[in-house]
Amino acid sequence: MEDYAISDDEHYGDDCGFDEHFDDDCGFSDGFEEPESESRRPNEEASSSQVITKDSLLAAQMDDLERVMDLLSLKEQHARTLLMHYRWDVDKVFAVFVDKGEEWLFKEAGVMMEEHNDLSSGHSSSEDIRCDICMEDTPANGTTTMDCGHCFCNKCWTEHFIVKINEGQSRRIRCMAHRCNTICDEGKIRNLVCTRNPDLAKKFDRFLLESYIDDNKRVKWCPSVPQCGNAIRVENDKYCEVECDCGMQFCFSCSSEAHSPCSCLMWKLWMGKCQKESETVNWITAHTKSCPKCHKAVEKNGGCNLVRCVCGQPFCWLCGAATGAGHTGYSIEGHLCARYTKDKEKNLECARTYLWRFMHYHSRYKVHTASLEAEVHLKEKLKMKISKLETGEPALQDLSWVEKGIYTLFRSRRILSYSYPFAYYMFGHDLFQNEMTKETREIKQNLFEDQQQQIEAYVEKLSMVLEEPFKVYAKDEFAETRMKVICLSKVVDNLCRALYEYIENDLLGPLQQAIHIIAPY
Repeated sequence: MEDYAISDDEHYGDDCGFDEHFDDDCGFSDGFEEPESESRRPNEEASSSQVITKDSLLAAQMDDLERVMDLLSLKEQHARTLLMHYRWDVDKVFAVFVDKGEEWLFKEAGVMMEEHNDLSSGHSSSEDIRCDICMEDTPANGTTTMDCGHCFCNKCWTEHFIVKINEGQSRRIRCMAHRCNTICDEGKIRNLVCTRNPDLAKKFDRFLLESYIDDNKRVKWCPSVPQCGNAIRVENDKYCEVECDCGMQFCFSCSSEAHSPCSCLMWKLWMGKCQKESETVNWITAHTKSCPKCHKAVEKNGGCNLVRCVCGQPFCWLCGAATGAGHTGYSIEGHLCARYTKDKEKNLECARTYLWRFMHYHSRYKVHTASLEAEVHLKEKLKMKISKLETGEPALQDLSWVEKGIYTLFRSRRILSYSYPFAYYMFGHDLFQNEMTKETREIKQNLFEDQQQQIEAYVEKLSMVLEEPFKVYAKDEFAETRMKVICLSKVVDNLCRALYEYIENDLLGPLQQAIHIIAPY
């Protein structure tokens, strides 16, 4: 564990013996300028993620539309059709254009670029045109021709559009003609529907706008409850954790709460196990029998294998079958059964072991989760301290170290909490039974737990220091507290980073199952 342990010359003792050596060891100046390599909030990383509000949604969509319109010389409606087909992946549109050409690109997306004159324009307003849908003659000014050249009466077009919008298929409404894959002109759709139902036309426009989020693999709605209405856009990797302006932190891959170092599959299994209390059910199943009459669970409290349910029904504990009430030293009345086997005892012990293991990890997960929730109040208290101190002496007005300490505490506490579900599956037999030998698993588990314990120790120290009433300290005491927070934040950050590197390189890296990808630290 020398790679991850804190060396003696860094002076991080159990008594938090902070002294003048910290300026050199930690590399912090009085202004506490963090090096470029230090972690930042997810939405502060350069170009990693972007919060899209309701007001900025149209501008974000237009940025992608204009890129496609400029390169391919398209109208807005055709650019939108292309981007919807390729899930708003501008790079994919350009790649297909280069690889397969313009004609194939447009045909695949249902974009018709050939000019087709409106059939109604060549006829007088009194001249009738036969609609092939309703088979009725309609005046020329009562029909509409789409880009593909198919012309039908406005009544049939309107009914077709209304049905598609109500079914939620309004983003890509195709022509009504048989085997025609052309996407209908959104302007004509809007005009026809608006004459019948203006509210439905607004719904259509909202669908077109929100398709930038619903159909875009790089953009997701914030899953906060109640919904804040914001969305998050990521630039590259979908396996990341992002933070919305509302404060919600979530996994971009599965949209659940941020759960690293657990993979999405681990977190899904853990939540299911916690909700269903499956291990407790297993224990009850192994430790009780169901009454053959009333089917209630019965626990045996004596050595005799003839038991009686509260309903009065006697039955055999060995096989669970109903019996008479009489019992001799050799048999039970009206019942013959094989002797009790070791398999029953073995199954009971196995269920007990699985339950205890689950309870070990679950209890520690819940403890750190509860601490995280309690430290929300600490955050509010520290905000009040900061606001009061900022109005005091000029020497006490730079309190960025407090905010950085709070952020480090919250982040590391969350990592600690989720490290226990990770360990439950990483070193158990549910997912990786055939991936590691018993000896390898024990070695890796010991290394993991050593790092986990170090993080736990320093997180508690950081939490304790931040809870100190430093607003009433003298100047020297205030400076000492500041240095403690700075150095502990640095230590905790380095330990968490080392834990992630160990997980990614030594634990998950060698595995054959590539689905277990975690968000980077």
